[in-house]
Amino acid sequence: MTAGPDPALRRRRVPRSGKRIARPRWRRPRPPSSAGRAGETHVTATLLAIDIAEACPLWRRNLGDVDALCLSAARAALAGAEVLHGPAELSLVLGDDAMLRALNCRWREQDRATNVLSFPALDVALPEGAPRLLGDVVLAFETIATEAAAQGKPLADHLRHLVVHGVLHLLGLDHATPAEAAQMEAREIAVLAQLGVPDPYRPLGGSHG
Repeated sequence: MTAGPDPALRRRRVPRSGKRIARPRWRRPRPPSSAGRAGETHVTATLLAIDIAEACPLWRRNLGDVDALCLSAARAALAGAEVLHGPAELSLVLGDDAMLRALNCRWREQDRATNVLSFPALDVALPEGAPRLLGDVVLAFETIATEAAAQGKPLADHLRHLVVHGVLHLLGLDHATPAEAAQMEAREIAVLAQLGVPDPYRPLGGSHG
């Protein structure tokens, strides 16, 4: 990766990580350039546009219609968001450990892979009627698959949890303090229940890293 700011992320704030095992840790600017555009899906709902860039083929190989899993999770996370009062866009990047390690090292100075990174978009003036740019959520297949196996969870459930977690970060939720973590976890549990995913925090305790 180059030493200067990555044009793909130049409108992003410093990312938030979801790594808190067993707690895990939209867009005009493109997702990280290392993600490429292979396998991209663009889905537009009434007021919501979601781009999915499949940078790692292991996702589809192991989960089949991974797009549907991600879209349902992202939409559920946004459904009750009071901060959204009009059209919005976000992107999901289905990456691997190498991608997340590079991003984590560059943007957080942590030379290790993590399960998910959220890049909230910077607040910029937009033309009237233009969609609000929420940011990017980038996920690492190997780390997420390893966590799911270690925690005895279906990979699909763990992925949906991390998509919800990452999108909530784009909406401003965080887990920097115990009070913030409790609020964010309660929101995640409620959203996941709507998707038929069990409480991800019940089987194991853990930490976002």
